[in-house]
Amino acid sequence: MKKVDTSVRHITKPGTNLFVELGFPPDEARHYQAESLALIGQTLELKEQLMSELALWIEAHHLKQAEAADILHVTRPRVSDVVNKKSSKFTIDTLIEMLARVGKPVRLVIG
Repeated sequence: MKKVDTSVRHITKPGTNLFVELGFPPDEARHYQAESLALIGQTLELKEQLMSELALWIEAHHLKQAEAADILHVTRPRVSDVVNKKSSKFTIDTLIEMLARVGKPVRLVIG
């Protein structure tokens, strides 16, 4: 049986430009880093908007988290994560599915 090598050889520190670490020229690395951060920011903004809609729906219906969880077909801690806007715990499609379950279909507008 062949042994799998699991040793860590390099750790990239938080805040480091990953593209520099990968060997891109400095100007190109800065460009890619800026582009990447902009895309991440857009994704986070969209997730937060979707979570806000869910939280407003829960509040408007005066639901306890456990009640909302039953309706959304998720666990109570997942509802807590939505209400507390823990965006890293959700994909956009999961949030869209949750909104659809409560009769709030999502329409995408580009531009």
